[in-house]
Amino acid sequence: MAKRKKLSEEDIARLKKKITERKAKTGKVLGDAALRTLRKRLKREQRKRRALAQRLAHAQGKKKEAPPQPAAAAG
Repeated sequence: MAKRKKLSEEDIARLKKKITERKAKTGKVLGDAALRTLRKRLKREQRKRRALAQRLAHAQGKKKEAPPQPAAAAG
């Protein structure tokens, strides 16, 4: 089994760009299954990123003086 690659900031930006292009291309938004799938992928990745940030902040404890690590180095 191949390892899945982690999505980075530019991948999330790419998903957002695809969604806006798809919205502009199609007039109706409600019946578009591909657009819904793109949105779900974007939201899933945003949830993962927020959960990771929350886990890192919680693990840090009260030591808030240390600079936060970039998400790419933490994952």
